[in-house]
Amino acid sequence: MSVNNTLSNALSGLVAASRAAEVVSANISNALTDGYGIRELQLSSRSLDGVGAGVKVDGITRLSDIGLITDRRSADAGQGSAQTVWNFFDSVESSIGLPGQDGSLNDRISKFESSLIEASSRPDSQPRLLNAVRSAEGVAKQINTISDDIQSYRQDADQALHSEIDRLNTFLGHIETLNRDVRLQTGAGRDASSLKDQRQQMIDKIAELVPISELARDHGEIALITTGGAILLDGQAARFTFGSVGVVTPDMTIQSGALGKLQINGEDIDTTKKFHAMAGGKLAELFKVRDVYGVEAQAAIDGVARDLVERFESTSVDPTLTAGDPGLFTDLGAALNVADEVGLAGRLVVNSKVNPSDGGDLWRLRAGINAVSSGDVGDSTQLTRLSEAISEARVPSSGGFIAAARSSSGLASDLLSRISSERESADANLGYASAKFNTLRGLELQDGVDTDNEMQKLLLIEQAYAANARMVQAIDDMIEQLLGL
Repeated sequence: MSVNNTLSNALSGLVAASRAAEVVSANISNALTDGYGIRELQLSSRSLDGVGAGVKVDGITRLSDIGLITDRRSADAGQGSAQTVWNFFDSVESSIGLPGQDGSLNDRISKFESSLIEASSRPDSQPRLLNAVRSAEGVAKQINTISDDIQSYRQDADQALHSEIDRLNTFLGHIETLNRDVRLQTGAGRDASSLKDQRQQMIDKIAELVPISELARDHGEIALITTGGAILLDGQAARFTFGSVGVVTPDMTIQSGALGKLQINGEDIDTTKKFHAMAGGKLAELFKVRDVYGVEAQAAIDGVARDLVERFESTSVDPTLTAGDPGLFTDLGAALNVADEVGLAGRLVVNSKVNPSDGGDLWRLRAGINAVSSGDVGDSTQLTRLSEAISEARVPSSGGFIAAARSSSGLASDLLSRISSERESADANLGYASAKFNTLRGLELQDGVDTDNEMQKLLLIEQAYAANARMVQAIDDMIEQLLGL
C-alpha cells in the first residue's frame, strides 16, 4: 500500500470518527427530548481502482418505530377523550352534591321536608313558617345552580373547541411547512433529521386531539389521516372552521342550529354521530359534552324541577288553587308549561305570594297560596298536605328516568346515581386509557436513546480516532525521516 493510500485511509477514518462522535453526542444530549429520533451514522468502504481508499460517510439515518408511535398516539387520543368525559361528569356530580353533604340537593330537599313537618307541628309559629319558605328557596336555588353549572360546562366546552380547532389548524400549517423543508433538504442530500423531530412533535400535539395515522410519502414527506377517514394533510393541510358562541343556554342545541358545527374544507362533520371523521379524541368528546352529555344532564335536572312543580300545583295538595295556577314552586312566577320545559331548572323559584322577601305573606303557606284570609292559625291541614306532597311516591313525567314511583328525595338520589354511574364508568375508562398510554410511552422510550450504549460507542469512537491519528503521526514521522536522508 502506498503512502498516499495509507494517509487517505487514516484521514477518512478521522473524518468518520469525528462525525460519529457528533452523532453520539447529539443522541446523548437529546435523550429526554420529546420527538427526538435516535441517529445512526451510515458508513461504507471506499475504493479506487479496486484498492481500498478508506471509509465513506453515506449519511445519517433517523431511527423510529412508526408502528409503536402510531399506537402511542392512538392511546394519547384515547386518554384525552376519557379525561374530558371524566371531567364533565365529575363536575356535575360535585354540583349535585353527595348524600349527607351539606348543601347537596338531597340535603336541601331533606331540610325542606323536615321544615314542613316542624311547621305543621306549630302552624302558628312565624319562625317555623319562615324556615319552611327559606328551605324551599334553598331547594330552588340548588336546582338553579346545578342547571347553571351544566350550561357553564357546555359553554366551556364550546370555548375549548374554538381554541383547540385554532391549535389544530396551526399545527397542520407547521407540519405542511416542515414537510416542504424536509423534501428540500432531502433532495439536496442534507440531513433532515432535526426537521423530522420538529414534525413529530407537531404530530404528537395533534394526536392529543384526534387519533391519527401517519403515512410515508416520497422524499421524506408524510400524510396524516384520522382513524375516522378524514385527510388532515396530504401535500396540503386541511382547513378546519368552527363558530363558537358567547353564551350557551339550555335551549341552544346543535340540532336547532344555535351552536356552531365543525367543518373541514367547507364540509360539515356530523359530530352527533357515534362514528364520524374526527371521532375518538378530545375534540370529539368536547362536542359530546356540549351537544350530548350536557343536553341529557340538563333534561334530567329539568325533570327533577318539573316533578317538584307538579307536586305542589295539584289542587288536591292546595285546594285554593285552580287549574293553571302556579303552586309553591313556579316557573319564574308562572305555572308549569310542559311545552317550555327546557331550562325549567334554571327558572325555578318559590311563589312570591308566600315569600316575605317578595312582598308575600307567610300565612299563605298555612292557609293556601290563593287563600283570601289567614284563617285559623292553629290549623295544620295545609302544611300536612305539603309535607305529604314532597314525600309522595310518584312517577316523574320527564327527565329520562325509569317509570318507577319515588319521592322527591328519591328522584334526586336517582339523578345523582345516574351521574355518579357515568362518572365511575369514565373513571374506569380513564384508568385504562392512562395505563395503555403509559405502557406504550414506556416502550417508545425504551426504543429511544440508550445512554449506556451510546457511551460505549463513544469509547470505541475515541479508540478509532486515536488509532487513525497515530497512523497519520506515523506517516508524518516517516516522511520527515525520508526527507532528512
